[in-house]
Amino acid sequence: MRVVLGLLLLLLGLCGSGAQGEGGGLDERGAVEESSEQTTKQTTTDIWAEVRALRDMVVELKVELKVELRNMEARVKDSESQVNELKAELMVTKVQMELLQRENSVQATQLISLETRLTATESKTSDLEKQNADLQTRLSTSESELLVSKSRIDQLERENEVQATQLISLGTRLTATESKTSDLEKQNAALQTRLSTSESELLVTKSRIDQLERESEVQATQLISLGTRLTATESKTSDLEKQNADLQTRLSTSESELLVTKSRIDQLERESEDLQTRLSISESELLVSKSRIDQLERENAEKPKVVFYTALTNSGQVGPYNADITLKYSKVFTNIGNAYNPATGFFTAPATGVYYLQFTVFGHNTNAMGLQVYKNNQSIMHNGDLQQDGGSEYLTNSLVLKLIAGDKIHLVLPSGYSLFDNAGHHSTFSGALLFPM
Repeated sequence: MRVVLGLLLLLLGLCGSGAQGEGGGLDERGAVEESSEQTTKQTTTDIWAEVRALRDMVVELKVELKVELRNMEARVKDSESQVNELKAELMVTKVQMELLQRENSVQATQLISLETRLTATESKTSDLEKQNADLQTRLSTSESELLVSKSRIDQLERENEVQATQLISLGTRLTATESKTSDLEKQNAALQTRLSTSESELLVTKSRIDQLERESEVQATQLISLGTRLTATESKTSDLEKQNADLQTRLSTSESELLVTKSRIDQLERESEDLQTRLSISESELLVSKSRIDQLERENAEKPKVVFYTALTNSGQVGPYNADITLKYSKVFTNIGNAYNPATGFFTAPATGVYYLQFTVFGHNTNAMGLQVYKNNQSIMHNGDLQQDGGSEYLTNSLVLKLIAGDKIHLVLPSGYSLFDNAGHHSTFSGALLFPM
């Protein structure tokens, strides 16, 4: 407003100065008058621009004042409607007080029904606990049987170490059995975990049931307090409404928790049935494992077992001779299957299969030491060593042969060769059946 007044005064001053110039008729109008006219025109143009801007501002202020007046009128009308609504709400409050008293009696009946449903839930929970205890007992029995199966499998592995190729076949089958056993152990561990989870959920259910009972007691106390406070004064009506709304919410929560409890109980029953099914499958798989183990034991009992280990003599130097002689290894330490004959020095294959044979020869103070391996009177290997200094030396070699039942293997000392053996068992001959065919 001050700016507007200043501009108006400036306009009036300019108009007055123009009037005085025209009426005075001063002689000093030359160049000064021309420059003042230019300055006046520029100033007048700027003033009119500012005046227009001020006019626009005044118009905008009028519009804003009108809008604010309309808003004030609307607020006054809203306040009047709110007063009317408050009066109506006071009338409704009195009606609601009577309705609340009737609802309190209905809530007491609902609380009694909740107690009955909680008692039924507790009985179902105890039954589930008994079923879970029985499942734990059966799981312990399954674990002990699995341990017995593992020990028997380990024993079979030790017995089959001598039979190389059979070990591959049996190892594959045993690996399958062990994988099934480990799967059973994992399943049992999962069952234990699920049983523990079920027990924890049952504990949570009990705690929630206890909490519901406590909340029911609190609700009964609050209902009595609400009845007293409702009859005491109308000023506490809003508080009573809030408390009753809270009670309704808690009752709805209690009912929803009971529904959740029922669904969990049903889920536990389904899980118990699933556990029983999986236990039955585990027991059947254990029976299959036992039958396979028994079959392996029978197969191992039926297969021939051939192992021998012998040493040459205790007499010391053997040879040299003018002709080839058959070596008779007279010191027999192992002769399972009686396939080696110390009287002849011949090993006779009792069954068709693949055999592993090994010999060690020792030469002492000799120029030539070694031997030949014969299969059915046919030489299949010659090993020897010539020494010029006549010292001592060991020589060891081995063979893997496929022999037909009845084939004979013996070792021959060539003419001019010599060996040495005594109580130290320096020269030996051994063999074993790897697997039958």
